[in-house]
Amino acid sequence: MTLNPKIALQVVKTTSGKKIAVNYRYRNILSTVVSFMFNLLYAIYHCVLGILNLSLWFIAMCAFYGILAIMRFSVVLCELCEHNHRKLSSDDTEWFVMNFSGMLLVILGLVLATVNYISLSQNIATKHEEIIMITIATYTFYKVTIALVKAVRQHKNTSPILRIIRNINYAEISASVLTLQRAMLVSFGSMNSKQIRFMNAMTGAAVYLFVLILGLSMITKSKKKGN
Repeated sequence: MTLNPKIALQVVKTTSGKKIAVNYRYRNILSTVVSFMFNLLYAIYHCVLGILNLSLWFIAMCAFYGILAIMRFSVVLCELCEHNHRKLSSDDTEWFVMNFSGMLLVILGLVLATVNYISLSQNIATKHEEIIMITIATYTFYKVTIALVKAVRQHKNTSPILRIIRNINYAEISASVLTLQRAMLVSFGSMNSKQIRFMNAMTGAAVYLFVLILGLSMITKSKKKGN
């Protein structure tokens, strides 16, 4: 569905609409705000379930979404501070947030490893009907495609804050791919339980290492810029 040209013109005439239309950084920050709100709600939801059911699985998922929420909140807070206090060194603030987010990504990798271990040891995997499974898979591949397109478009952009946002998205998407694989193997797969465990263990290890590398690369880059 396309937006009516007259309506689009009126939206662009507003201050916020013009920012969304012409300011790429503003669109990314706005998207981060929305993602932060969803992450926070998911964290609270899993925390409640974890307490009510005394479930380590839900507590681990609460930690996963909680860390994502903290990282995205730090990005938004950084942007607000730079907007309200223009005299401050924006670069120093952004490199600090990159270092902080890098450390949280390392912790997130450990949380993902814990989540994968629990899912393997307790055989946790959600089985879906074919239509629902295809919908989930389509949405996951859509997120992967969007992330790749953004990576190509932004590869020359040196803004620390945009790199932080990209890496947070990469970490979340990689976890989504792991979740998708677990669900697909029990929904469609013809493998036996031993083969499924092996596949999930290997993919889980790859995701953990990927997120760990993202975090360490951010820490290293922020340290170099800080010196």
